[in-house]
Amino acid sequence: MEKYCEIRRTYNKLGELPAIVPCMLYEPLHPGDRSRIGVVLMHSDDDYIEFLPAIELAKRGYRVAAAHVSKSSNPLDRKMQEVGMVADFLRSCPGVDKVLLLGHSGGATLMSAYQSAAENGNAVFQNPERIIALDDIGALTPADGVMLLDSNFGNGVMSLVSLDPAIVDEETGMKRDPSLNLFNPANGYHEEGCSYSGEFISRFLRAQAERMNRLIDYCQERVEIINHNAGQFMDDEPLVIPGGTQFAPNNKLFPQMTGFFSRTKEEWNLLHQDGSVTREIVPCRRIFRPGADSAGEYGFGALTTTVKTFLKSSAVRVNPDLYAYDASELHGIEWGSSYCVTVGNVEGISAPMLMMGMTGSYEYIAAEHIYRHAGRTSDKTLAFVEGAGHNFTPATEAERYPGEFGDTAKVCFDYVSQWIASRFL
Repeated sequence: MEKYCEIRRTYNKLGELPAIVPCMLYEPLHPGDRSRIGVVLMHSDDDYIEFLPAIELAKRGYRVAAAHVSKSSNPLDRKMQEVGMVADFLRSCPGVDKVLLLGHSGGATLMSAYQSAAENGNAVFQNPERIIALDDIGALTPADGVMLLDSNFGNGVMSLVSLDPAIVDEETGMKRDPSLNLFNPANGYHEEGCSYSGEFISRFLRAQAERMNRLIDYCQERVEIINHNAGQFMDDEPLVIPGGTQFAPNNKLFPQMTGFFSRTKEEWNLLHQDGSVTREIVPCRRIFRPGADSAGEYGFGALTTTVKTFLKSSAVRVNPDLYAYDASELHGIEWGSSYCVTVGNVEGISAPMLMMGMTGSYEYIAAEHIYRHAGRTSDKTLAFVEGAGHNFTPATEAERYPGEFGDTAKVCFDYVSQWIASRFL
């Protein structure tokens, strides 16, 4: 079912050394019509060579190239080229005549950026509204379709919602304002359940938005200095952001209060383990989990990046006066300010799109936002899987009785397979 390969090609303007993208090719044991369709599976930061979607889709007859993206300190520009390399490899496989992109979680940031640039050219991300322009990375070949499965809002937004606003000195994670510390019991934190006041939430979110905008301003200033050959290095500079990682335990507020992102705004198809489909306001089935107070840790709490990579891969402009979220919506984000934001990227995509949310995960709410912004395509589908966790397996900790959610991976990828077959075979 699987083969291992390395894909090599010289980067265009982003580096002089040949690129190597480790990639596992999954093929069905008995190829048929579905093996004419190849799927690119990549994350924006993680190794997806052995990730579950590759196995599930290969079992259903499709070919999948699951790849390991380059290190996180590389900008999104370079990773978009790596997607193109894997997609070109799939197109070169005998018998493959359609190539689709599959973006999961932060991988949706990468896939949506690639497809929008491939369809519209590099200029789509070089307009003055962008906090930094996409480099001239050359022509990219558009995929035939895009699937975004339990995407988050985009890496820039996830960096924003994960940013610790209590940090008072960007040189250290050890100095914090106790009145903005999410883990201060005086502010409403408790490891068995949090109860923050509306006043605290408002102050917290405003400070979070203001810190993100300050970081963007600082990095833009450093880029200007670098471009005038007056920086620490000719091409870029290192950047360490205390309390800046977007790891799930570090997400700073809404995971602590399950009333946030707890239901969709509109009715959508909800897929159940018994094969039934209901049309309803889709509830989130996640449970409360206490966060991790890691702002003082370098290895787990700090975002280690560069000034250019932060702007390209982890930043988004936000309006502090409007920034807020509730049971179903996120407000105040300037979706088009950055190309590391899935919700904004999909506005430029015309290919058929599938969006799916896993209701055992808070990421599921982003699917509805992405669907609403995907206004250019005439073929878009949105559905949710009851009780599936972020990585597609059941969120058993949220079950009311053992086995309530069933085989959520089967439910999800049976639906994905049907969507693919109905459009591309």
